[in-house]
Amino acid sequence: MQKKIIFFRDLGIEHWLTTLNKMNNFTIARNFYTFDEIWFVEHYPIFTQGKLQENKNIIFLHGIPIVKTDRGGQITYHGPGQQVLYFLINLKRRKISIRQFIDIMQNIVIETLNNFSLKAYSKIKTPGVYINGKKICSLGLRIKKGSTLHGLAINVDMNLKPFDYIYPCGDKKIKMTQIKDFNLNVSLQDLQVVLVKKVSKFLKVIMIKED
Repeated sequence: MQKKIIFFRDLGIEHWLTTLNKMNNFTIARNFYTFDEIWFVEHYPIFTQGKLQENKNIIFLHGIPIVKTDRGGQITYHGPGQQVLYFLINLKRRKISIRQFIDIMQNIVIETLNNFSLKAYSKIKTPGVYINGKKICSLGLRIKKGSTLHGLAINVDMNLKPFDYIYPCGDKKIKMTQIKDFNLNVSLQDLQVVLVKKVSKFLKVIMIKED
């Protein structure tokens, strides 16, 4: 039963550290019989550094807080108008490798964006999802107790300026984009509906909303 159902929650907008604490507490408390969950959330403006982060990738923070995290990857920015998905998935139980799960996350996003007539794609050497050479979705994971923490962030309708203060993902060449640049009529709610359908498809589960 635990493999057939995933609960999802809409946390609204939260401070990143609040959500991080919830994620860690959920993972510490979970056991083999705990149902997997996916959390939809927006964050107040913040820069987060992954384990690969080096300070040389910070240009100027303009008063926006920066915190270190235990996820993979390097530096990124979160802010209102960005749809973040946190995957609390037991990979061991589902017999999915980390590489396979990264591919699943990318395919979920690609097909979701395709649904809105946006031609998105992934790159082999630089995880994430891109449109017209610009990055629209960033990924970052941690595995603990055989389960995932963290997840992905899709830029929808946000202020992209803070990305100019850093080298996103540690790469000077990466430029960021968002759904609003291509389609003005897609809301976070619209995106969530399609994301739930695509998660159901790629993970072969029934998604149930949890209040």
